[in-house]
Amino acid sequence: MEPANDAVISQKLVDLKTEHRDLDLAISRLQADIQADELAVKRMKKRKLQLKDQIARLESDLIPDEPA
Repeated sequence: MEPANDAVISQKLVDLKTEHRDLDLAISRLQADIQADELAVKRMKKRKLQLKDQIARLESDLIPDEPA
C-alpha cells in the first residue's frame, strides 16, 4: 500500500471517528429528553453502526498483509 494512500485512509478514519463520537453525544442528549423522537434516535443509531463498520474496514486496510 502506498504511503499517500495510507494518509488518505488515516484522515478518513479521523473524520469517521469524529462523526461517530458526535453521533454518540447527540444520541445521549436525545435519549435524555423524554419527548425525544424515537425514529430519529433509531436512525442515528443505525448511522453510528454504519460508521463503526466503515471504521473497522479502514483500520483493517491499514494493517499490512503478512507474507505466507
